[in-house]
Amino acid sequence: MTVEIFNRNFTLSLHGFSGIARNGEYVPTAFQLMDRMWKIVKSNGLKNQGLNVWVFESGDRVFSGVELIDTPAQALGLEQKIINLTKYASYKHIGPYSLIKRAGQSMRQELVKMGYEPGMPYIEIYGHMSEDENLLETDLFVALK
Repeated sequence: MTVEIFNRNFTLSLHGFSGIARNGEYVPTAFQLMDRMWKIVKSNGLKNQGLNVWVFESGDRVFSGVELIDTPAQALGLEQKIINLTKYASYKHIGPYSLIKRAGQSMRQELVKMGYEPGMPYIEIYGHMSEDENLLETDLFVALK
């Protein structure tokens, strides 16, 4: 596993919805928030980057959003979340979405072996869909303390 470490600004300006993952149900919660967000984005023709972004934070908080292009999303009921990381790790997962959780856990274990302390938020940025699930790309980011 090749985990890259960065000491530079990484900023995301996202619009979507946040919620609490009850009983550790992170994925179903994120999907529900994502579906709600896309319904507003698509029905209003909002220009966007087309990539789903899931943000996991302390307290079982989950945010599902997208980067919009020149759109006043607040008026449409979408929440805005700005993420600014200054020290973080990144890993590109290539393969089925069903293996992302394991990749994220392996990433955290690798960071500890490297002497880093993983923190929050943990972010998953999903690449564009592919017919072959073995070619799906998901960028994983974790803040470092």
